Amino acid sequence: MTTHSAFKLPTRPVGRVRDGVAEAHLIVVGNEKGGAGKSTVAMHLAVALMRMGKRVGAIDLDLRQRSFSRYLGNRNAWCEKHGVDLPRVSEIAVAPSAQRDLDIAEMEETERFSHALSDLKARTDFIVIDAPGADTLYSRLAHSAADTIVTPVNDSFVDFDLLAEIDPDTFQVGRPSVYSEMVWECRKRKAALERRSIDWVVMRNRVSMLDARNKRRVGEGLKMLSQRIGFRLAPGFAERVIYRELFPLGLTLLDLTESGSTLPFTMSHVAARQELRDLLIVLKLSGLEGQAIPF
Repeated sequence: MTTHSAFKLPTRPVGRVRDGVAEAHLIVVGNEKGGAGKSTVAMHLAVALMRMGKRVGAIDLDLRQRSFSRYLGNRNAWCEKHGVDLPRVSEIAVAPSAQRDLDIAEMEETERFSHALSDLKARTDFIVIDAPGADTLYSRLAHSAADTIVTPVNDSFVDFDLLAEIDPDTFQVGRPSVYSEMVWECRKRKAALERRSIDWVVMRNRVSMLDARNKRRVGEGLKMLSQRIGFRLAPGFAERVIYRELFPLGLTLLDLTESGSTLPFTMSHVAARQELRDLLIVLKLSGLEGQAIPF
């Protein structure tokens, strides 16, 4: 697998901590396409881990939209308004460099990201990073430092094209696309620099409740591609209106039974919680071994 010539990765590990300090497990929720539900997945993973008694840090690397950061801000505002103490993450914001020289700007952004990561690693158990839907230095830094990469993709060949080309006549999977190449290079770099691997998990997200030929073809294509480039497949979240309703409140499916919640808790939400449980089970995150999932 080869990459485009402009591809750059750090030449040394970023986010180092002092010797003897246990490092947090870094989860990067990323792809290079918007609309796949990355922020929703990041938020639910963060709250799920806190509900399991873990300290969670967060970084939003989508420096323009900052959907994950706004989601977290909405949660803080909801807690203050209703006088409820929900589990909340430790968030660190990173800013883009204002330097006009590209090399200087990249050095500055690398140091900012490394400092933020070191800070969170030393005082949390897990860090959840929401990566932007574009190829940026911050995104590459996050992917190269990840312990687990979670890539949500919709049941669409538009999203599938993010991972690999596909023949329009036979629907056979062709060569990997740019995002897959980037993850491949990040995995090689982490193995060379740190002697550790990155677990890459692709989850089918915003899945339609209806069976359809396109849905089946996407599923078959993902299975073929997973065997070729080495990611694991995880069950995703079904398309539900509740996710759009939760964002402005800063709540997740795990918060609907809290005092002050005005959203009714239905059997559909029970099923959605099970989807989150299933995702956590498949992720097999370090530090959760043998621990019961309390929701």
